[in-house]
Amino acid sequence: MQKIDGKLVAERVLSECKEQIAELQDKGITPGLAVVLIGEDPASKVYVGSKARKCEELGIYSRKIEMAADSTQEEVMAVVEELNNDPAIHGILVQSPPPAHIDEEAIVRAINPAKDVDGFHPENVAKLALEDPSGYVPCTPAGCMRLLKDAGVETSGAEAVVIGRSMIVGKPMALLLMGREGNATVTVAHSRTKDLAEVCGRADIIVAAIGKPEFVTANMVKEGATVIDVGINRVEDASKKSGYRLVGDVAYDEVAPKCKAITPVPGGVGPMTIAMLMQNTVQAAKFANGIA
Repeated sequence: MQKIDGKLVAERVLSECKEQIAELQDKGITPGLAVVLIGEDPASKVYVGSKARKCEELGIYSRKIEMAADSTQEEVMAVVEELNNDPAIHGILVQSPPPAHIDEEAIVRAINPAKDVDGFHPENVAKLALEDPSGYVPCTPAGCMRLLKDAGVETSGAEAVVIGRSMIVGKPMALLLMGREGNATVTVAHSRTKDLAEVCGRADIIVAAIGKPEFVTANMVKEGATVIDVGINRVEDASKKSGYRLVGDVAYDEVAPKCKAITPVPGGVGPMTIAMLMQNTVQAAKFANGIA
């Protein structure tokens, strides 16, 4: 069984980014990323902080805009519009989830598609479906594909099951796997899928992104399958100082012995998401300056 080391692959991606950033800086170009944080959600503050630190390490210009939790839709839209028009900013990210009164979909649509490094704008979703390389792929699915590639997992001709149908992971993951890059035969499963264990049991590759702790069990996985666990869930654990432990959507201990390859949680898909965000930001700077 191969444990796919997401930290190692993420460092590889970031090293590639650093080389490209150096080349851009030689041309007088510094990639710029703006992150908008609305409110005081602790997890969001941690994520935003880690993105800012990674930008600093790589030489990306980073701007963090912190807005009060009671900011209005109009105020957020005004900030997005200002960033759309700022030539120093190549990528814009509004940290999800925003407070309940904010229309997140409207915010995503307001971001200039050329600066939508999350890949959630309808124009970039369409480009993904059309396999148009001028768009941006959502970071987590892009990271999953890179993990499969670096682990030497053959996707072409494979039968893949994606558990989860969100616009953030499930749907774009299915498009990537079935597209020219993946060439897999893909089934998208979800909470209403009948005989889910049987469906998953046929898969050479399972991507679990359903948001339920340890949902995928050994009886759902065939011998020699590859499992990519996108989930990250907190479960109570009195033995831990924090009072909880992190687990994925896969029951790792019982599933791993059956696998050809599997990602752990933490240390699997998680590190890849920020790495691919950095990659998208570098690509955005290239696009903005007419560099292929």
